[in-house]
This record gives sequence, C-alpha cells and structure tokens, in this order.
Amino acid sequence: MNLHSPGGNLDTDRPDTHGKALRVNVDKRRYGTFAEIGGGQEVVRWFFQVGGAAGTIAKSVSAYDMTVSDAIYGQTSRYVSRQRLESMLDHEYKLNIERLAATRADTSSFFAFADTVSARNFMGTNDCHGWMGVRFQVYPRDQETQIIIHFRLRDPSNILQQETIGILGVNLIYGAFFLHHEPELLIQSLMDELNPNRIEIDVIDFSGIGFRAVDNRLMSLSLVQHGLSKAAMFGADGKVLLPSELLYRKPVLVERGSFRPVTHVNLDIMRAATEKFQAILPDEDKDRIVSIAEITMRNLMGGVGATGTPDIRDFLSRADVLSASGLNVLVSDYSEFHRLAGYLRRQTAKPIGLAMGTVTLPEIFDPSYYTDLDGGLLEALGRLFRGDISLFVYPFVSRSTGELMTVENLELPPDRKPLYDFAVRAGRIVSINNHNPECLRIDSREVLRMIAVGNPLWEQMVPETVVKLIRDRGLFGCKK
Repeated sequence: MNLHSPGGNLDTDRPDTHGKALRVNVDKRRYGTFAEIGGGQEVVRWFFQVGGAAGTIAKSVSAYDMTVSDAIYGQTSRYVSRQRLESMLDHEYKLNIERLAATRADTSSFFAFADTVSARNFMGTNDCHGWMGVRFQVYPRDQETQIIIHFRLRDPSNILQQETIGILGVNLIYGAFFLHHEPELLIQSLMDELNPNRIEIDVIDFSGIGFRAVDNRLMSLSLVQHGLSKAAMFGADGKVLLPSELLYRKPVLVERGSFRPVTHVNLDIMRAATEKFQAILPDEDKDRIVSIAEITMRNLMGGVGATGTPDIRDFLSRADVLSASGLNVLVSDYSEFHRLAGYLRRQTAKPIGLAMGTVTLPEIFDPSYYTDLDGGLLEALGRLFRGDISLFVYPFVSRSTGELMTVENLELPPDRKPLYDFAVRAGRIVSINNHNPECLRIDSREVLRMIAVGNPLWEQMVPETVVKLIRDRGLFGCKK
C-alpha cells in the first residue's frame, strides 16, 4: 500500500492517518502498549484497522471504571489530569521493560502511549478536554524520551470528538517516531487532517534523552505561531503550564508589554496594580493573585501589519529576563484586549485585572481596531468589561510636552469621551496613583538603545538580577 496515499497531506508530503498508522505497524522496531481512559479505544483502533498490528501492539487496555483505574495506576483526585496521564505512562512503560526486555531489547524500541479524556457527555455539560502522551525509545536499549500534550475538543458531538481523539493520537505517535528530530515540524503535524475548529492544543512538553536540546518555551511559542492554540504559558522556571489549572478559581493580573528588557517601570506597574487589585478583592483572595506577563504575537513579529516569523533569539531574551523577574509568561494571539479578557474568563471565575500604561487607553477606545465586529467599539467595550474585570492604568510622561498623563486628564475625541467617563465612574478603569515617581522617566526603547551602544546608564533603569543576566549572556545586543 502507498503510505503517501491521495488522501495524504500534500502540502508536507506526510501520509494521511491511515498511512501513518500503517507505517508505524510495518516498522519492526516499534513495540508497545496503548492505555486509554474516557474516550474509548479511539487511537489503538486505527492500528488494528490498518493491519499489521501484531508486530506493534503488546497490549491494549481501557481502565474505564474509576476503581479499576485506581487499582492499576494508583489513586488520584482528578482522572483527566497530567498526574493521571504520567502515572499511566510510568506503569505501562515499566511493564514493557520488565516483561519484554529479555526477549526483544536488542531489536525493539519500546513505547507506551496513554490518554485520559473527558469527551462530550450525554447532557453536553462537561468540559471537553484531555491529556495525551507517548514515552518511547528512539533506538533499542535507548533511554526514555517523552511527549505530553493537553488539548480541548471543539466538535459538537461525542462521535466527532472520538474521531478527533483517534486522529490526534496517530499524529502524535507518528510524530514521536518519525519526526522527533524536528520538533517544530512534529508540532505542525499534530493538526494533520484536523483544524482549530475541531481541536486546540494548548500545552506541549518535550522531555528525555531524545529532546535534551529542546527548549519548551520555544515549543509553547510554536503552538501559538502555527495556530494550534491562541495562547500558551510557561512559568518562571521555564516549565510549560496549563492556564486553566494555574488560574483555576484564582484572581489573575496580566501586564501586557514588550519587555525588551524588563525595567523598573514594568515591575512597578505590576506592584502598584497588585496593591490596587488587592484593595477591591475579598480577604480570602487578596494573597491568591496570579501575576502574568503577556507578550502578543503581533509584538513579537514587529507590530501591526508585520509578516514573517518571530526572532527566536529576541523571544528567548525576553523570556529569560521575565524568568529572572519571577514572572509567569503568557504568549498569546489576542491583539485586542476584549479577546484577551474573554480568554481569561474561560480560565477563572474570579476577578481579572489588566495592567497597562495610560498611553494604551486611546487604542482601547479607537473604533478602527474593531471593524470586524458588527457592534464596533460598543460591542468591543461590552465584551471587555463583561464580568468582574478592571483596568489598572499607570501614568505616563509625554515625551513631547513633559506632561503627566493619567486616567483623570486623558483626552479623547468627543464621541468617545462619554464612554470612557462612564467606565471610570463605574470603577472599571482604575488610576494607579501609588506609583513610584522615579520610574516615570524610564523609557524601555531608550534602555534598549543604551544597551546596544554600550551606555552604562541603562543599568540604573533595570533590576539588578536582569542587569547581570543581560551582561552575562549578551542579551539585546549587549557586549559581554
């Protein structure tokens, strides 16, 4: 059979789902286990259907009952979770080594595939999502290598979601076995025969000997860049995060910026906005705020109308200085604030704060940004301020006049001013008047220029930990 059949992915010359499953089956090195919970045996079914499965599948199991699942993989508080997925991979992979190494270790590259999924229930009331992963040997007797993903199902029916799970699983296994040397191509291949209307992949984590050179922050960026997800997140330690787990039932404060580099003013915005946010939160939530630095794809690619791809070195420089500042990082494709707000509301039911400079407010009230909405500016503001959300606005010194621009004296066109005034009176736009005046003179663009030309004055405008990082690593054009 032609593995690159007419139904294949012609743009990349990759086989279709049938061809992928068959290629895995006819590869005599691959031998392992499939363990699936919640969505049925959707992935392994492909390998049985295409033929030749006896040379690939050592075992297939579906521990659907919670008691049975706990007996095999240990107890857990959440069955559709990364913790449960990893316990499945641990258990099944170790069993393969224990039971099969004596007879097949020299010729077989063992693997364990697992997924735990919450597909659409009978009433259609559940959150449709899942975790999926594969642990494998690149070569016989090799150390283990692993890929884990989290996905959200968009299909309207259970049967379509099951189909999506099956295709995604085959894509993941094929990518792991045949595209592991090109992780970015592997990521793109996950959407073969799928599209963002059917599924969103918002977490991918590469680990193990086969991916020892992979930076998962870049992989998070790749998810957004190639349209697998609208947003991806990683922590100050560089580890990928699932936003819905990090933000679950917690207030969240997001500061959007370029962070080239992080300056004292960036941290003062976050500090002052946090104090204002805490003042309006109930006591039990005051110390539970999750602070996030957000960078948009538009910013990474040079602004409005920019084309091409992000500068990887520049992105990692920003990620490094944000990590040194102890901040979680969100990379998003939400240029408009109302879309970012909608995304955050899907992650938490608690209050949301967006921290920004006064210079950003005119953009929010500019109708030209909302020509794609039937309701224009009014619809955009309605979406932005729906629910418990506040904008915390930091003052800005005009470079042309030297005047301090604040929430109180901001000038807008007459047709927009009443809307703005209403938002201020309603407490949706909060003035940050607890700022540090010494930070107002800092301009990140000027700091970047000083770094490039070797003017040491930039060190006074940047946190000490960030100064050391920039100097030691030669970031942003700094000469070591």
